[in-house]
Amino acid sequence: MSDRNRNKLPNNLPQLQNLIKRDPGSYKDEFLQQLRHYQSNLQIFQLKPSQYSKTLDELLIFLAQVAHCYPEEMGGYPQDLRDLLLSHSSSLDRTMRMSLCKALILLRNKNLIPATSVLELFFEMFRCQDKLLRKTLYTYIVNDIKSVNLNHKNAKLNTTLQNFMYTMLKDNNPIAAKMSLDVMIDLYNRNIWKDTKTVNVITTACFSKITKILVAALQFFLGTHEEREDKDSDSEDESEVKSQTELLTGHRVGKKTRKRQKKLDRALHNLKRNKKNKKKAETFNFSALHLIHDPQGFCEKIFRQLESTTERFEVKLMMVDLVSRLIGVHQLMLFNFYPYVQRFLQPHQREVTRLLLFAAQASHDLVPPEYIDSVIKTIANNFITERNSSEVMAVGLNAVREICFRCPLGISDDLLQDLTQYKNHRDKSVMMASRALIQLYRRVNPELLLKKDKGKPTEASKGLKVLQYGEKDTRTYLPGTEALTENAVEDNDDDNKDNDGWESCSEEDDDDDDGEWVDVHHSSDEEEVDTSLVPETKEEREQKAMTVSTSRILSQEEFKKLQQLEAVKQTEGMTSGAKKRKRPAEEEEERGELLKLSMIENVYKKRAHDKDSRLATVMEGRVDRPKYTHGPRKMNPHASTTNRDKERGKNYTMIKHKVMNRKKKRSFRDKQIALRNSLLKKQKTKY
Repeated sequence: MSDRNRNKLPNNLPQLQNLIKRDPGSYKDEFLQQLRHYQSNLQIFQLKPSQYSKTLDELLIFLAQVAHCYPEEMGGYPQDLRDLLLSHSSSLDRTMRMSLCKALILLRNKNLIPATSVLELFFEMFRCQDKLLRKTLYTYIVNDIKSVNLNHKNAKLNTTLQNFMYTMLKDNNPIAAKMSLDVMIDLYNRNIWKDTKTVNVITTACFSKITKILVAALQFFLGTHEEREDKDSDSEDESEVKSQTELLTGHRVGKKTRKRQKKLDRALHNLKRNKKNKKKAETFNFSALHLIHDPQGFCEKIFRQLESTTERFEVKLMMVDLVSRLIGVHQLMLFNFYPYVQRFLQPHQREVTRLLLFAAQASHDLVPPEYIDSVIKTIANNFITERNSSEVMAVGLNAVREICFRCPLGISDDLLQDLTQYKNHRDKSVMMASRALIQLYRRVNPELLLKKDKGKPTEASKGLKVLQYGEKDTRTYLPGTEALTENAVEDNDDDNKDNDGWESCSEEDDDDDDGEWVDVHHSSDEEEVDTSLVPETKEEREQKAMTVSTSRILSQEEFKKLQQLEAVKQTEGMTSGAKKRKRPAEEEEERGELLKLSMIENVYKKRAHDKDSRLATVMEGRVDRPKYTHGPRKMNPHASTTNRDKERGKNYTMIKHKVMNRKKKRSFRDKQIALRNSLLKKQKTKY
């Protein structure tokens, strides 16, 4: 019998593993033999843990695969692995350490060891100087916590791990602390640990002395990691498109064979499959800034750290951004922030547009107007002057507009009227920025504008109330709902006229066979005037609107109707003879709780055409245009051409030798004629 067909169960571990999984009871003796073999090798290995043992490596994976078949005999096996990793994690051989971790992962997948003990151990093993191991453990931790919270949230496990990771963020090892922070951020982005405890644990990382941890925490609250992932996915898509184009282009060259076509189809299929796998489900999540327990205290700590930090300018800029967002989102009071930002509001300052954006983000209507007025005056003195370029002036005006949108009382009437004088500036960017500022105060407080800039009065400005500092416009009704009752009555009257009126008349005509006269009443001056024609007062309209708002639930069609009515009020004049003012071509860009940099850098300039837009304009110009013909037309299109005409269509390298020889072999008479012509040409140009 050959060695290939001989059964070697004691040494052939994969075969024994397969047989044990099929029938554990029949092969228990062989398993116990391997278990004793493992225990003896483990004692030898503990004497020199830095050396690699192939026998022990194979036994570790074998026992982890069949541990669920003998739970009593393998009860202490997980604890042995855990103790070995805890005591010798830094001195173990790389391969043995990875095998021990894989064995623990197999046991955890079979629910033979609790998740808490395994995950806490793996978090501590982030201290190991093994990049591949850290990456493997990071992936497993995220996937394991995701699977545990798949059907329902495991609050006990999540709380235990979050408390443990709170201590890991303060670990002396920067790599372990950074990896723990990355795990928490990844779980938050995957909607697994999207709670207040996770966010407030991450807030502690914003005060770390390690720059990488500080930057990662700041990027989490600013949301820049999501933007970076979007850019990475866009670049990957571009690379996929490029590779697909290269494949198709390469297939055009060369002989067309069935083998090459199959190879091309296989490559395109792989590209399509990879692109499909990379697509992620779109999630709609609000900002983590809303989940902070004490935003005022957190903001003050960040600002104190900003004033005393020695980090590079990019990190300081991120801290300024976070402070401004906290102030704007939670409407905090941090008065020292505004003088701090004013120092950087200079046209030559690096990233000055972002600093202007941060100043606008930190503005809200609860900030005392004197602080905002100081910021606006600094912007006006440094940016909105004739000594600067038009782009600088436009950026300054846009920044003032965004600040005034959030704090209308922060600018004085004299400064506002000075800035509105740029509405007739020669540069379009400055002109549009100034007119946008005028449009803002026409809706907010027209009294601050000059009389010529107030514009025509509208229905919306009829009952406009200028709010003072700290005052809120609170109402107990929805504006415009008084018109819903009138429209409803009109619709009902029209329906009754259309449906019931003519039918009743026709029935009366049909039934009236007696020839009796019907009394018809006409309107006269003596009759009482219809009350519907009397203009309603403001109090009556508010009472009617309150009745409609509190008596029933409005439908989606009625809400759309209210929006249309409000839009009409913005343009409709107060008097009956007033003409309807034209609305701007573009609606004002919607503003959320966070500003966009495009609102500050909104400089009106004709942008350069890219290739696609330029090609689109070219193709648009060719519509209904006759096809052009190049060169003189022949009287007979089938006539032959001369050799000189054929040479015009050839490549120059093909006829280069003929041209050079033709120049070299000119006769003496040809040279005389050429010289005479050149002299005559010079003489004509001279006089």
